[in-house]
Amino acid sequence: MNVNLSRRAFLSGMASGPLAASLSLSCATSHRRSSGIQPIKGSWISVWWDDRRHFYWNDACLRFGKEQWRTAVKDASHLGMEYLVLLAVAKGGKAFYDTPLLPKLEMACPDPIEAMLAAADECRVRFFLSSDWYGEWDERALGDPDRVRKRFQMMEELARRYSHHRSFYGWYWPNEASLSPYFGPEFVNYVNVSSQEAHRLTPKAKTMTAPYGTSRAVCDDAFVRQLEGLDVDIIAYQDEVGCLRMTPSQSAAAFATLRRAHDRVPQRALWADVETFAWEGTPNAQTSPLIPAPWERVRQQLEAVSPFASVVLIYQYQGLMNRPGTRAFAGHPGSTRLYEDYFRWLKAAHPNVVR
Repeated sequence: MNVNLSRRAFLSGMASGPLAASLSLSCATSHRRSSGIQPIKGSWISVWWDDRRHFYWNDACLRFGKEQWRTAVKDASHLGMEYLVLLAVAKGGKAFYDTPLLPKLEMACPDPIEAMLAAADECRVRFFLSSDWYGEWDERALGDPDRVRKRFQMMEELARRYSHHRSFYGWYWPNEASLSPYFGPEFVNYVNVSSQEAHRLTPKAKTMTAPYGTSRAVCDDAFVRQLEGLDVDIIAYQDEVGCLRMTPSQSAAAFATLRRAHDRVPQRALWADVETFAWEGTPNAQTSPLIPAPWERVRQQLEAVSPFASVVLIYQYQGLMNRPGTRAFAGHPGSTRLYEDYFRWLKAAHPNVVR
């Protein structure tokens, strides 16, 4: 399918009429949060990933026992994190829980998802569970009928196994869309049908997605209407600083634009997905391991999004930040320094956040 042609067709009727005029005017105003840098309120977390970007923590996570997965959650909670987002429940043709759909990944812990959710119950962390991946992350991932059926089967299994946990807060739709500057119709359909299934299985659960392409953000009639038609509670836009697509100052401008759009569609919460990584090798290559970014850059990133995002998440705590002395160490050797630098700032700026 020619995605550009279908996107133009999708948008062709959006930017005309009386409503469009009123929406254009509405993008001239914006709500800003009070001044100050927000603390990090949550992070992505993974069991395993099938390329070298997670090189520094993949093997350690596979060796984690139940108590280490529990500690990983509690370490994040100690920093005041209230949300964790499970990146995937299967990858590379292997599942991270028992399912008839796929063979199970060989891990030291029989059920790391259960271990994390049980720990989150105790420390009042809210979890978003991923809905994927049954198959490869390719052009079929969004709407192929067999993939959709398998996705829904996995969601039903996950809901049956884990939704009794108090920490089960919502679903994360991990097939990332690119703003260019609009969402493609395939992505809109993917989100909406996934959310419809989530409402059926877990009516009280929230839904979230985390698109990239934030550097191309616009506030216009077409985008506002897309937000209105997108059945998702939370959109956590990637700040793209780690991927070198924006500087922190450019990120601030993009999030200001998105804030203006979301102010017109307040039912779609605007969160930030701040990239706390740098690259050991070639940037943006799947063969290049992620390493911790320096704290001063991360501080600038947090400052950039704080006036505009309701909640700040990071990609990611695991592997890039480690509490000194933790028994759940997984990641780059420099990850304790980023933890310590952030913890020092957090105690000074937000002393009540540390648990």
